[in-house]
Amino acid sequence: MGAHRRPRQRITGGGTGRTAATITLAGAATATGLGGGTGHAAPEPTPAQVKAKVDKLYQEAEVATEKYNGAKEKADTAERRLEKLRDEAARKQDRLNSTREALGSVAAAQYRSGGLDPALRLALSADPDRYLDDAALVERAGSMQQAAVGRARKDLREIEQLRGAARVEVTSLTSRRAELKRHRETVTGKLDAARRLLSRLTAEERARLGHGTGDRASRASSGSRNDLSASAQAPNSRAAAAVTYAYRKLGSPYVWGATGPDAFDCSGLTQAAYRAAGVSLPRTTYAQIDAGRRVALSELLPGDLVFFYSGISHVGIYVGDGKMIHAPNPSAPVRVAPVDQMPFAGAARVV
Repeated sequence: MGAHRRPRQRITGGGTGRTAATITLAGAATATGLGGGTGHAAPEPTPAQVKAKVDKLYQEAEVATEKYNGAKEKADTAERRLEKLRDEAARKQDRLNSTREALGSVAAAQYRSGGLDPALRLALSADPDRYLDDAALVERAGSMQQAAVGRARKDLREIEQLRGAARVEVTSLTSRRAELKRHRETVTGKLDAARRLLSRLTAEERARLGHGTGDRASRASSGSRNDLSASAQAPNSRAAAAVTYAYRKLGSPYVWGATGPDAFDCSGLTQAAYRAAGVSLPRTTYAQIDAGRRVALSELLPGDLVFFYSGISHVGIYVGDGKMIHAPNPSAPVRVAPVDQMPFAGAARVV
């Protein structure tokens, strides 16, 4: 019976081949996204998408820049106060040291004199009249000595108060410096991310999207043609001087934290422009908007400061005809731009 059993056929690879093919196809489907997998590469962003991301990063960096500027201003103030306190404490310490030396000399002289009773010294004196004069001098010297002791005690108290105030300033300065470091890291992180995104674009694409460096000479020459007109429309000579300064800085690079004369951030440019006109402005955008009288968009005159975004994180100087001069961001120099290219937040006339 065993001889009539059909022999088992050996599978020589057909099934295995079909299985392998099935796995290969499935893998291919996954790789191409046909099987709902996630292995496919993300598409490159379009230039417009890159611009939107970069603009957002620059705006966030500018918020951090203004916070950095504010913290730096406070840190500089704390440092000046600390230096003043230390100088005053040093002066009082010098005076105290002089008083101590004088008191020490008096004490040594008294010790050497032996401390004789004044009546006995009068009796033994060869010249009683001279002795009486000397005694009066000693009495006056005693009063002066008491005054010196009182002054020394006062100086000691004041030195301790100054040292206590200096310790408070040191704590404040340490806190401000830590705040500066945090804001600096935020700014540099945002700017680095924007730089990486822009590096994906060609120079032509960057220029078309408004992130080219531009030509300083041509911008400056074209600006000079409009300078006289804008200055003539300014409400006063100081506003005109600020506008003139801004025109002269067209093409200057944006550098965060810079206040000129060769590079600026946005509030650094407006501060420098009015400093050239003899007007002192605060350092930050959110302080500059309160440095003058608020004016409506429809009432703008050359020299007015124009502010943007809800957090008041950007500022320019109005030059007329719906335009301003501002320091936009690290990828664009100081330039003329329409006021309506960013969300308007308010305006101030500072002179």
